[in-house]
Parts: sequence; structure tokens; C-alpha cells
Amino acid sequence: MSLFETMQHRRGRVLFVSPTNACRGQMAEAFARALGEDVMLAFSAGIWPAESISSAARAVMAEGATPLFPDQAPKRLADFDLSGFDVIVNLSACKFTLDPGLLLKTCVLEPCVPAPVAGDLDTHRDVRDRVEKFVRFLAEHFRRAREWSVGVAVTSGAAHQTMPSPPPAAAPPPDLSMHAAS
Repeated sequence: MSLFETMQHRRGRVLFVSPTNACRGQMAEAFARALGEDVMLAFSAGIWPAESISSAARAVMAEGATPLFPDQAPKRLADFDLSGFDVIVNLSACKFTLDPGLLLKTCVLEPCVPAPVAGDLDTHRDVRDRVEKFVRFLAEHFRRAREWSVGVAVTSGAAHQTMPSPPPAAAPPPDLSMHAAS
């Protein structure tokens, strides 16, 4: 079953991966849980997880309408069964190895989200805003898949199923480039 077909029947399972799971991944998980809970189950993990979430990440998330959730904490990527996810979002330039069989059934996305400068709230705000735009973009695609259904056409009094074109894609965020991992 394709990702598009899967999204028509259930919420997508999304894993946001970052090096330490102390900033970008946590932000993405919070935005996905707050803004896309109707269409996705979101988790985050780190390749080398930190001991705690960055205080700068906590501060800039608290400034907006979507603070981090109390149960959020850095988690190890190795502790997750990656085959249980429909989409894996790599939020860093770090490459991690995925089983070739997993790549056949899991969509891997790599949005361009730079690492914030440690302790600099302005770069953390920029990262927060980029992550939010990406998560909104992803949630909108999932919603469009859910809302699209097979149409019914009537010809000469007899109804038959037709397959309409898929819905138009949501416009990409203006300052985010995105590509599927190879």
C-alpha cells in the first residue's frame, strides 16, 4: 500500500530524527502533536541523544502557541523499530543507515533545517519557524490524502467508479527545500 493510500485509512506514523534530539526533533514532535494530531502520530529520536532538551529550544517554543509537551525528552534512534513508521524525517545533515527493505516501504524526507547556534535564541527562533512550516506542510499533505476519495460518475443512468486525479499538492513552504532521500 502506498503512503497516499495509507493516509486515507489511518494516521501516519512519523519519526523526526536529529543528531541529539535536544532541539529540532523535539520542536518537530511538538508541532506535529499540536498541529497534526488528526493525521499523524509523531515521535522524535536522536542518533546520539543528549541528556536533556536544550534550554534555548524550550525557551523559543514557550514563546509561541506550541510549547514542548511535559513528556518530551531525548530518545535514542536505536530504541525504535523503524519498520513501524510511514515517514522518517531526517532533520540533520547526518546520514544514518537504513535497511534497503525498509526504504521500499518507508518515505524518508530530508528538509533543509540548519542546526541552531548553541545558546543563540535568534537562530533557535529561525529553526523553530522552519520546523513549524515543514510540519504544517506535512500535515496538510496528509489531510489532503485523507480527504481525497474515489469519485462516482453517472453515465447514461448507470453509475460506475472513476479514479479522479489526486488532489493538488500543498504549496511547499517558501524557504524550505525538501527532497526524498535516496
